Formats: sequence, C-alpha cells, structure tokens
Amino acid sequence: MSNKVKKAAFSSALAAVFLTVIKLIVGLKTNSIGILAEATHSAVDLVAALVTLWAVKLSAVPADRDHHFGHGKVENLAALFETVLLWGTCLWITWEAGNRLLGHSNAHIESGIWAIGVIIISIVVDITRSRELNRVAKEHNSQALAADALHFQTDAYSSAAVLLGLICSLSGFVIADAIAAMGVVIWTFILSIKLAKESFDQLMDKAPAGLEEKLSLLIKEVGEVKVISSLKVRQSGPNTFIDLTIGLDKKISLEIAHQITDLIEEKIKQEIPNSVISIHPEPS
Repeated sequence: MSNKVKKAAFSSALAAVFLTVIKLIVGLKTNSIGILAEATHSAVDLVAALVTLWAVKLSAVPADRDHHFGHGKVENLAALFETVLLWGTCLWITWEAGNRLLGHSNAHIESGIWAIGVIIISIVVDITRSRELNRVAKEHNSQALAADALHFQTDAYSSAAVLLGLICSLSGFVIADAIAAMGVVIWTFILSIKLAKESFDQLMDKAPAGLEEKLSLLIKEVGEVKVISSLKVRQSGPNTFIDLTIGLDKKISLEIAHQITDLIEEKIKQEIPNSVISIHPEPS
C-alpha cells in the first residue's frame, strides 16, 4: 500500500476525531440542533475514516490462493458501507429538525461566538481534508478514499448551511437552525445516492464509462492489430482488469505476436497505471 494512501486515510481519522469532539462540546453548550447534527455527521465520518483505513490496507494485499484477483473489492464494500452510514445520519437529523419545525421541541438555541467559531473551523478542516483525499484518490484510483473525501465534502457544505442558520438565529429567526439542518439532509442524501451507485456499479463489474472506447482507440494505434475481437473491462478497488482478444496476421511468428502484445500492454499501462492486462492474440 502506498504511504500516501495510508497517510491520507490516517489523517482523515484524526481530523474526524477532532471535529466530532469540538462540535459535540459546543453543540451541547449552545443547544444547537444544527451543530449537534454536525457532530453526529462528524462521528459518522470518523467511522467511515476508520473503515477507509482498514479497506485501503486490505485492498493492497496481493492476490493469493483464495483470491485470484486480489482484494480490491473491499474498497467498494467500504464505500457502500459508508453510504449506509450517511443515510442513518439523514434519518436522525430529519427527526430532530422536524420536531423543532413542528414546534414539538422547546429547546433554546444559543448562537454565540463559540458556535459560529466551531463551524468555521469545521469548514476549513473539511475543505482541506476533502481536497487532499480527492487528490490521493485520483492518483491511486482508490474508491474508498474518494468516498471518504465525499464525507468531508458533504460536511463542508452542511457546515456552511448550519453557519447560515446560526447567523439567522442571532437575528431572531429561531427556526433557521432546524431549516439549515434539513439542508444538511438534502445535500447529504443527494451525494450519498451518487456514491452508492458508483459502489454498486463496481461491485457488479460494470465497465467504467468511456474506458472501452478509449482503449479501443489506443489499441488501434498499433498497426499490426487487424481486429479487436473482444474487449472486457472491470474495476476492482484501485485496479482495472482488462481482458483483450486481438486478431493478428496469421503469417507472423509467435515471437512477433508476443512483441506486439507487449507493446499494447505497455501503451495501456502508460494510460492506466494500475491495470492488470490479459491479451489473447489469434490469427486473423
């Protein structure tokens, strides 16, 4: 496993611990449902970060006797698990905010400097972690890190909504806090649906969008390839598995055919570094 991936996952866990603690303390002190909702969200992020750390470690374990294609799918399972955590958070926030909007709660909100300060700190930390996780996720093609980045990105937007609610509360608009919390739910649910779809698609071995066409153009650059008989692509964690059958001139030697397949493999790996390629040449 890359040290960058491990460091990014570990840093996210530390950031989630920090945000959960400060939000919980200030939320209980100010009695703000928005901040308490954020504390719960950060606690979910902590669980997600720990799952991510476990997933990236396990996915890096090479193929063995029982897992011929490696352990990359664990990243997809981890991302799907994180989606379920997000949905649970949405339900809890909806219940609490709904009670306040319907007048079933008499809780008093104190929107002081501490409440506003902790949200601003949260936004800064969330944006910083989200950008770093996204960068490493793209560099190493890690869906688990991408899912973790989504958690922090969601936190940043929801914290901004809560900040707006707290400021409005200072002006006497007391239900703004609950309205902001509902904004958290809507935004989180929308993003989590996208994450769930991506995770499910990879678990079902759906070909990455546009990759088949890209590979076809790349392979056709090799003039000796007469036809592409079969091209199958699937994603498993950080790895892309490519199964390719090509037609070559039946008169060429086995040695030349081997050189052509090596050339194709090299070209593909330049474009897709974490690719596992299987090429079957046949006479055409």
